[in-house]
Amino acid sequence: MSGTTPSDRPADGRVLLVLGGTSDARALAALVADTPGLRVVSSLAGRTRAPVLPVGESRVGGFGGVPGLVAWLRARDVAGVVDATHPFAARISAHAVAACAEAGVPLLRLQRPGWTAVPGDDWHPVDSAEHAARVLPALARRVFLTTGRLETAPYARLDRLWFLLRSVEPPTGALPRACEVLLARGPFTVEDEIALMRDRRVEAIVTKDSGGTQTAAKLTAARELGLPVVLIRRPEATAPEQVADAASAARWVLARAAADGAAGGA
Repeated sequence: MSGTTPSDRPADGRVLLVLGGTSDARALAALVADTPGLRVVSSLAGRTRAPVLPVGESRVGGFGGVPGLVAWLRARDVAGVVDATHPFAARISAHAVAACAEAGVPLLRLQRPGWTAVPGDDWHPVDSAEHAARVLPALARRVFLTTGRLETAPYARLDRLWFLLRSVEPPTGALPRACEVLLARGPFTVEDEIALMRDRRVEAIVTKDSGGTQTAAKLTAARELGLPVVLIRRPEATAPEQVADAASAARWVLARAAADGAAGGA
């Protein structure tokens, strides 16, 4: 079931704001959409032209920084905010922490665990795209770049390397001179990833530690092919409360809704 896009006028009734267009955010919205007395509004950044909409209502676009988010929260009867954005969406997560603290609104961070290496993996953890670009020349000449469309510039100066860049939307930044762009949306199977890497003669992979199963097949494929993986570490989460899955977040939401109901009936 697709969501609907409401106006941004103040909502009637208690509101749960879910930040993020991730699969975790959609799973949470589906779990709590029918909660009596609760209006679920999912907020998407708007960076993808054809996003998969969650169950319930949705809004697309930013809030205008911390002041804009504070104003949005104060204009509504907000029961809580769940930050279910991508693990690397550090700016909106920081804004959520600051705005919820200022507005006095409960905040929960829903963030799936990062990936864990197993025997056979050849991982090279780094702290940024710039760091990844520095270590790549010693590892490979043909690179599978799967970090999205926004952080391509650090690799543009690596003239001796060839890149296969896969993303959902076309990249917007500077690209390496030798580069093939492949537009595709996961999930991908291990078999398909192995076939792709063999066909393009890939020698190393660069990816972010996004966690989850949606894009994990490339790691299994790299292990089976004996390829090194340059893994960009995720930023630290700063929310006061954090859970690792949508079911736990739903329990937090339902507990708050039940407490609010009991308080209203007292």
